[in-house]
Amino acid sequence: MNTSIVIADDHPIILHGLSDFLSSKGYNIVGTAGDGNSAYNLIVKLKPEIAILDIRMPHQTGLEIAEACKKNDLPTKIILITFDKEEELYDEALAYNVYGYILKEFAVEEIETCIEHVMNGKPYFSKEIASHLNSSTIKHKPEVLNTLTKSELRIIKLICNKKTSQEIADELSISIRTVDKHRSNIVKKLELDNKPASLSIWANTNKAYF
Repeated sequence: MNTSIVIADDHPIILHGLSDFLSSKGYNIVGTAGDGNSAYNLIVKLKPEIAILDIRMPHQTGLEIAEACKKNDLPTKIILITFDKEEELYDEALAYNVYGYILKEFAVEEIETCIEHVMNGKPYFSKEIASHLNSSTIKHKPEVLNTLTKSELRIIKLICNKKTSQEIADELSISIRTVDKHRSNIVKKLELDNKPASLSIWANTNKAYF
């Protein structure tokens, strides 16, 4: 359980509370920070396995740090903690390959489960968030997979691996227009809404079937 972790939050009570809690559970807290710049510098210097970041911090937000980590191919997996339930933030988190997204009011209850998922390469998002966005977004109906073509199943698997449409097109040697057409067909077959995050949420929720 000696997972190396950096924690950043501009609220001292949350920062120290979470740090003390995880330390007591055997996790290796290698650094803490109260602002985004300090947090990113720690990530670059220490390359922890996980960084637990508040979304809203001075100088750099948790999302901006996640974007920078993705751009610079840093190995650290990002978990965001927040009071915010705005859908736009959730969509950005998915776009920047964020592995975990937890509401602060459930942080102590969910953080260990989240870390376990992330260390096994599996995304974890608070159930409360998915419910808040749209309960119809997540369809626990694996039987509908029988209606998908082999190409569509391959694309869902790549979505589970956090591939963008351009990356999927490159890997399958097809045009991005073809990828978008497949995604549109998949959304219709799964009876999802047209929100940008819907297919990603469904794919990761049902990742075990791919």
